[in-house]
Amino acid sequence: MVHHNNHSAKKRVAILIENAVEDVEFLVPYNGLKQAGMDVVVLGPRVNEKFKGKHGKVNTHPDSTTSEAIAAEFDAVVIPGGMAPDKMRRNPNTVRFVQQAIHQGKWVAAVCHGPQVLIEGDLLKGKQATGFSAISKDMINAGANYRDQPLVVDGNLITSREPGDLAIFTTAILSRLGYGGKEAALPDEKDTSAEWWKLADAWGGSTKGDIVRGLNTALAGERYSLEALEKYTEKESDTEAKSLFQEIIAQKLRHIEKLETYLHRLGEKPSLAANIAEQYAKVKTALTGSDDVYQIRSALGDLQTGIGDVGNLCTMFTDPVATAIFKEIYTDLWKYEQRLVQLYRKRVGAGVQPPQPTTGAAVKM
Repeated sequence: MVHHNNHSAKKRVAILIENAVEDVEFLVPYNGLKQAGMDVVVLGPRVNEKFKGKHGKVNTHPDSTTSEAIAAEFDAVVIPGGMAPDKMRRNPNTVRFVQQAIHQGKWVAAVCHGPQVLIEGDLLKGKQATGFSAISKDMINAGANYRDQPLVVDGNLITSREPGDLAIFTTAILSRLGYGGKEAALPDEKDTSAEWWKLADAWGGSTKGDIVRGLNTALAGERYSLEALEKYTEKESDTEAKSLFQEIIAQKLRHIEKLETYLHRLGEKPSLAANIAEQYAKVKTALTGSDDVYQIRSALGDLQTGIGDVGNLCTMFTDPVATAIFKEIYTDLWKYEQRLVQLYRKRVGAGVQPPQPTTGAAVKM
């Protein structure tokens, strides 16, 4: 049974903190709840210590500790992500506090790695929930029905995946605490067309400038690798490799179109770095040889660099639209990286036999 307090009373919300918390996953819900007039209490493991975020934006003393806090005195509990939940789950007071909140019907909201605390408390069995992709198997093993969605609500449990979901996540918490409607000017949590980044920005998330820089970083990478692939294709005589390069090129063109379209929607244009990326690729590829295997390995290296760069972008911004584009690019890069690896191994490993183990009698000293 989910507990609902009188909407006229000021709601009291606990937000957990530990070192290495993902800064925006603490700041966006904290500021959103504060701006809505909620009584937000920061709970840490130790009261006489300052806790710092992964990126240095959070640096604060908690108001109290999870050993002192009484779950019955709160309407909701928020568990931000980052590396903090791995520390939170090792604190029996924190785990017990979250368990009590869930069992008492309080709203419990966890984002990104936050569900690690729910796993530790055996609170996910039979629950529909989401979290960061890296802990999806852990959640499934703990009994959750994992959903790859921006927001999953099951009973009094609210979960989201990553920084890009934060505005939706925070709106979902606010609406369940009775804050919403036309006066609040909050979008419906299911409205995919809403400009969620503006709300996240107002709550301490990514600015428009941050998002534009991220889009241009991805655009520069895709334009560079597109030009490089076209040069590799010209030099490649292996039919299978050439066909795969052309397939990747077509995918790159789609990525570039999506990035440029979203920049245009934001009223921005590609940066200088994005515009000269092709020229840099032309200079670099002009110095490469014409060996077929070398072209495959060069393309593989470019894709692997992209995986690292775009993988970072996937978790950097509190904008669901930009995040979705980055994740699509990231998924495609991984897919083609695997196919290039298979092709590379086929070409390099053809006819090569693994070394045979020697017997002790055959070994010469």
